[in-house]
Parts: sequence; structure tokens; C-alpha cells
Amino acid sequence: MSLQGKVAVVTGAGAGLGAAYALALARAGAAVVVNDAVEAAAAATVARIEESGGRAVAVVAPVGSTETAQALVDTAVERFGGFDVLVTNAGILRDRSLLKMTDDDFDQVLAVHVRGTFTCVRAAYASFKDRGVAGRIVTVGSPTGQRGNFGQTNYAAAKAAIVGMVRTWALEMARAQVTVNTVVPVAATAMTRTVPYFAAAVEALDAGEPIPDFYRQDLGFGTPEDVAGLVVFLASDEAAGISGQVLGAGGDRVQVWSHPEPVVTASHAGGWDADTLAAEFAPTLRENLQPVGERFPDLPAELVRTPARPGA
Repeated sequence: MSLQGKVAVVTGAGAGLGAAYALALARAGAAVVVNDAVEAAAAATVARIEESGGRAVAVVAPVGSTETAQALVDTAVERFGGFDVLVTNAGILRDRSLLKMTDDDFDQVLAVHVRGTFTCVRAAYASFKDRGVAGRIVTVGSPTGQRGNFGQTNYAAAKAAIVGMVRTWALEMARAQVTVNTVVPVAATAMTRTVPYFAAAVEALDAGEPIPDFYRQDLGFGTPEDVAGLVVFLASDEAAGISGQVLGAGGDRVQVWSHPEPVVTASHAGGWDADTLAAEFAPTLRENLQPVGERFPDLPAELVRTPARPGA
């Protein structure tokens, strides 16, 4: 898979998944504009790319504003002579249960994830159309946006919104042959380090050992690098015609997520009033209630880790 001659922009590329995407794109031959809100983090990713013989430049700014989005596009064109690939990875968390979540908690997460994705994609698409480039856009979703998760009202709303925008953009961009998709990553990050369920996987990573097969195969959970291959593929010419899709990646597993479709349909002459619904449709509804939240299988006994007690 070669991206030789391509120029990519990756937001939130200072660490974790974003850094893995930037490094993988560079290894495939792309020049990379590395965006992050933290200067030292962006510089570190640029240095890693350059040490491996790649080309990269940092743009330090939080995403969300039109000005930042345009600066990313302009930097790609001015420094590397073109622009072909956008990966909108930047994101933040402000986890709180509903009654504890403030307006700022909600607004900040949507500003980065939703507005940041919107402004960057808008600027990228304008550039692609103006220059006649069949560009590639890769947005980043989450299982939380697909299924919900306790304490993440803002994050769930943001990630679900990204998928909704992608379905719309795929329709709008088809004539220009620009593709836009969402990747749903499942990988070891700073967030998963604190979750007891993943303790054995984190323990293996810290020891430089392979993640146990249960995580990689049964759960589809691995390293950021396990997700990066899908991003490189979607950024390539090989992915022409693949657009508007939600694709999961993690560990040894890749997935195609379905788009919402009715699971059961019923009709009643004259329409449904509340009493008729209760009498005739409620039993069918109860038999077809859809699950919410992520449901993990039980850990094998050998992977169970008991958290240390405070002060122990």
C-alpha cells in the first residue's frame, strides 16, 4: 500500500491513536501535517516521522474554529504542494453522569468533536473540489456513539453526530469522487488504562509482551497501531468507491457497522392510538427491545486482576 506523493492532515496527532495514524500514513509515503493542541506532543510526532525518513510539519491549535481548519489545509498545500487526505481524530473527554454534567462539559466536547470535524471536513472538501482531487476523509467514531455509555452523554452525542454527518457528506461528495468514512477504534489508550477489565492487557503492553488472545480476538481490542492499517487503506486509491461507511477496527478484528434499520414493522388500519398500541403492539415491542451500552463477555479466570485496595 503506497501513499507516495500524497499529503495528509491528522488532527489530534500528538499521542495515542492520532500519533499512530500519522506515523502509519508517513510510513506509507505520505507527507503529514500533524495537528495537536499541545506543542510538545505535536513536535514529538513530527520528530518520530522525520527520524524514520518521512516528512512532517506541526500545526499547534485546538480544532473547532474555521481559522484552524483553513490553516491546516493551507499548511498542507504551502509546505508540501498538495492536500489529499484528512483524518479528524482530535477529541476530548469530560465524563460526568447527567445530573453532574455542566453546560461547559457538554459544549466543550461537542465543540472539539462535532464542530472540529465539521469545520475541518468543510475546508478539506472545498480544497479537494477546487483542485479536482478525489480526496479521502476519515472521521473517528466510538462504540459509545453507536451504543451509548454511562457518564458520556456529551461524548455519545458527539460521536453519533459524526456518523450522521458522514452519511450526509457521502451523498454530497459522491459526484466529486471524494470518499468520507468513519472508523470506530477499540484500542489501548490512556483512558483504558484505568479500567479493571483491561488490566491484564495493559499489564502485557507495559511488559513488552503480546496482548492476550482473548482481548485481540474475542473482544477486538489491541494497540493503536492495529487500527492504523484501516486508516491507511481508507486514505489510499484502493478505497475508491467506499464511502459513507462505519468501520470498526481493533486487535485482530475489523467490522462493518450497520446503519439503523427498522427491526420490526406493524400496520393497523386507521392508525394507532395509545390503547391499540398497548393491546396489539406492546407485546411485539417488548420482544424486540434493542440493547443499550457495551456488553463485555466475562474475562477468563487467568486474566482477572483484583485492583489493589487504597493504602494497601
